[in-house]
Amino acid sequence: MHIAIVGAGMAGLACAEGLAGEGRSITLLDKGRGPGGRMSTRRMATSAGEALFDHGAQYFTVDDPGFRHRVDELIRAGCVAPWIAAGTNAFVGVPGMNEPIREMAKPFGVQWGVQVTRLSPIAEGWRLDAKTGASVVVDAVVLALPAEQAAELVEPVGRDLAALALAHPTAPCWTVMLAFGDTLPTPRDCLRGTEADVLGWAARNSSKPGRTGPEAWVLQGTPDWSRRHLEADPDWVAGELSAAFAAQLGLSLPPPINRSTHRWRYARSGVEGSGAVWDADRRLGLCGDWLVGARVEAAWKSGTMLAEQIAISARFYAV
Repeated sequence: MHIAIVGAGMAGLACAEGLAGEGRSITLLDKGRGPGGRMSTRRMATSAGEALFDHGAQYFTVDDPGFRHRVDELIRAGCVAPWIAAGTNAFVGVPGMNEPIREMAKPFGVQWGVQVTRLSPIAEGWRLDAKTGASVVVDAVVLALPAEQAAELVEPVGRDLAALALAHPTAPCWTVMLAFGDTLPTPRDCLRGTEADVLGWAARNSSKPGRTGPEAWVLQGTPDWSRRHLEADPDWVAGELSAAFAAQLGLSLPPPINRSTHRWRYARSGVEGSGAVWDADRRLGLCGDWLVGARVEAAWKSGTMLAEQIAISARFYAV
């Protein structure tokens, strides 16, 4: 069985690893320019050198034994390390959050920069058409995407699956990246707000293991605030989140030596609860954190579960 996986984030790569272990042929496609997705790392030039920002997922935790085994492998590979500032069970990629994704993607020859725009059922299975004009024919398709993106792609061929995805929307998040010439006078490396606040999270990114460069902070708005101001001017957003950050610290911020803003339309996933979806008759599957919970580990679990479901059905049908 030749399977195309659309989306090479944690869920898609976990699914690929499981399917590769069953001897399946995998084609991985991702619209991003490189590894990361919501585990991305942004590099920014400043007068004090290059600053690094994990502007999506800030860290991840580990509870599932299978995920623990995979994370231990990534630790031994040197691309994951604990970050005690966020808790005793907090881990980050090294030297950036995208590094474990990069490591997991190595065996698969992921085709980056390929945005799939249409799925078409054909006699041989499925044809996937990309924005570039290229196409690929496969036996089965897995969509490892945020719920809204999966719904848009699958709706013409599976309205039931699209409805399932749209029933569990993803919360947005405004993120501001600030680089400073000097260390801010606070011993705190992490700040957490409440759901009612403007600022939901702030982190001294330069305190994470393996980081280099100047003082770098990531500020993230709460889901409700980000949703209400989703179309706001980025400079206004940066000012509001910076002011909320300064208020929490109880100090006046110095002028940053560089600043950037990023709007995540699809940040914190919903929770559908089934783990993964596999339609053996259509040979069409869905995986992602939104099917389990809003955590990096949930994405891994969903992709792994879907690989197991596909393997069972493939053996049953002797495909």
